[in-house]
Amino acid sequence: MKYVFIILTLTLASCNWAKKKTKETANKTGEVVAKTGSEFFNGVSKGIGKTFQNEVEFSAQLKTLGLKTGKIIIHGTDTSTDNILTSYLIFDENFDRNITIKIISDEGQEYGRVAQHVSGQKDDAKYIDFIFDKRTNIDGRGKLLFE
Repeated sequence: MKYVFIILTLTLASCNWAKKKTKETANKTGEVVAKTGSEFFNGVSKGIGKTFQNEVEFSAQLKTLGLKTGKIIIHGTDTSTDNILTSYLIFDENFDRNITIKIISDEGQEYGRVAQHVSGQKDDAKYIDFIFDKRTNIDGRGKLLFE
């Protein structure tokens, strides 16, 4: 009987030890997988951000009038693909006039144009959507001309 008690005690202790080690291993594995997945998706999103960079050019007149841009986002709607250009515009001076944006392909061919009235006060900044024809698909390479 004494041996049965010792065997049961050892079996129970080893089961608890194995259970604890299994849990620790699973937790460590989960941490590694989560970290790796996070790093992978961060890398992918950075790669996409670099791939979809257009050259941005402002006319001399807009620069003189104190207009510049920060971040530019290209997106679409449920019924269009990448035809909306959202620009974070920064106003170094009071501004109240029409802006024309032209999209130029890598080969130098214009394939999109939109004109829109924009106004802002000195030291103001805001996001403004420029909506192109729904057939316009703003490519990741080329040039965006603000005139």
